[in-house]
Amino acid sequence: LFLASEEASFITGEILDVNGGTLMD
Repeated sequence: LFLASEEASFITGEILDVNGGTLMD
């Protein structure tokens, strides 16, 4: 799990836009 909202939002935002970075494989 990403703790950095900024980085997580960018990375997971590209993959999981719905979750918004809540769940990441």
